[in-house]
Amino acid sequence: MGETTKTPREITGKHVLIGFIAAFGVIIGVNLVLAVSAVKTFPGLEAKNSYVASQNFNKRKAAQVALGWTVSAELQGQELVLSITDSDGPVEVKELDAILGRPTQVKDDRTPEFKFNGTAYVAPMTLGDGNWDIRMVAIAQDGTEFRQRVKMHVQR
Repeated sequence: MGETTKTPREITGKHVLIGFIAAFGVIIGVNLVLAVSAVKTFPGLEAKNSYVASQNFNKRKAAQVALGWTVSAELQGQELVLSITDSDGPVEVKELDAILGRPTQVKDDRTPEFKFNGTAYVAPMTLGDGNWDIRMVAIAQDGTEFRQRVKMHVQR
């Protein structure tokens, strides 16, 4: 039987071009995937026009600070507990609107149905581990608007 000898393959300009295109194709492809993912999960702007929003900021902040409220949130079992207190104890507000969601995306956003139980606002809620934000707007009995983002970490 005859022996066959293989000649070594040479790297030609065509091979280098294909390798170059493949390497940069992977880099560009990954960058496009990451860019699309970042845009899809961006929760949006806090204010449509920051200049207009800034005009009354100090007045709103002073009114909010004058209320003297402290706000905290935690998950107790299957209940989300939002506590609003002042120097006299628990505060019952005239109106409360809140959105619960992840800080980095809006797909998990939900609106808790808070009920005041005499000491805090509670809502039935099942949450996964990690960071959560409650973006709340409460109206005090005197009509003062109170806005706050309450951060909460869930770990089981």
